[in-house]
Amino acid sequence: MTPEMFDLAIVGAGPAGLAAAQEAARAGARVALIDDNPRPGGQIWRQGPQAALADPLRHWLADTATRPNLTRLSSTKVAAVSGDKRLLLEQQTASLEIAWSKLILATGARERLLPFEGWTLPGVTGAGGLQALIKSGMPVRGQRVVVAGSGPLLLAAADTARRHGAEVLAVIEQARFGRIARFVASLAVTPAKLAQAMALGTAGYRTGGVVVKAHGRERVEAVTIRTGSRERVIEADRIACGYGLVPNTTLAQALGCAFADTAALCVDDTQRTSLDAVFAAGECTGIGGMELARVEGLIAARAALGLAIDMRLVRERRRWRAFAGRVERAFELGAAARTPPSADTLICRCEDVRFGDVAAHANWRDAKLQTRCGMGACQGRICGEAAAVYFGWERPMTRPPFAPVRIDTLMAELDEGAVD
Repeated sequence: MTPEMFDLAIVGAGPAGLAAAQEAARAGARVALIDDNPRPGGQIWRQGPQAALADPLRHWLADTATRPNLTRLSSTKVAAVSGDKRLLLEQQTASLEIAWSKLILATGARERLLPFEGWTLPGVTGAGGLQALIKSGMPVRGQRVVVAGSGPLLLAAADTARRHGAEVLAVIEQARFGRIARFVASLAVTPAKLAQAMALGTAGYRTGGVVVKAHGRERVEAVTIRTGSRERVIEADRIACGYGLVPNTTLAQALGCAFADTAALCVDDTQRTSLDAVFAAGECTGIGGMELARVEGLIAARAALGLAIDMRLVRERRRWRAFAGRVERAFELGAAARTPPSADTLICRCEDVRFGDVAAHANWRDAKLQTRCGMGACQGRICGEAAAVYFGWERPMTRPPFAPVRIDTLMAELDEGAVD
């Protein structure tokens, strides 16, 4: 397989990746923009039959999408690192390999899901998962929805559900009222975020509560919420429960990049990782929101191409990193959210492994070997994060292929001996 060569490869077409692609394409570089979604925008600007086109995305499509030096590889998975500065990719009907001089990781984040009794019932999703499903066309009109977990995403998910006809019965935040009140007061220094929060609305918003059980026979029928020592049951058709976001760093792990204690990628002032030719921007370097992701993408692109970095971008990045720090402190998981579920609750949905079976082991490796926890299609992305929260275990490494791929994709690389 002969790889196609690019000056700059960008993995991820959310705000960070789009900003980087625009900057690099304007500079005349030959750019590959790789994303596993069929259309650009990432999770925040996800396109779909029930999603209006966001203004920043509309401007990007008009300015950048058709530039001849930009190759858009949509609906494309990164299957493996196939050699020095090479990536093995899979599209719907073909596999291909690309080579790059510089690489920008803009792989974003994924939702943190913490198991509770009944969380595998149909009708239970993450908060961000519900939002993505609605934007992709799933009908929710007339359905009773409870949104729970932690972070600003809860209000955004509830707002999306309401605008598409759902009855949002409650929004349950695990953080205590005092922390949320201090965070809201701090929004005065970022008026745009304050206006955004006010526009979403806070109807049904409650603090200091967690989901402990989903009830139902064939699908969700009700949910139990615990606040302190009190419990209440709410009849509902859907539960959207997510405890914030975690950096999506699968490809960075495979490349050998260095990480911080927070599981985020380490970058320097130019967004360069510990590898000289690899840069990173957006939520894979820490959860910070689309404004921070965008400015990091611009800085990463300029640095990767050897261009000067405007100090205005540096100041803007500093401002939004400060905001990200306030979000992190406000929504840090409390004791109730970190309380393990019952021993019979599934922790690994792929392999049907129960929490008690995993808890009997000393570390992730032993649990995986003895129970098959983390050996399914997601390779521990969900259960491994839950184990890190409950036990403090090191998060699991993902092996190539990073996602299920066709046999012909693997055979193309096996012929060259690059994938084990």
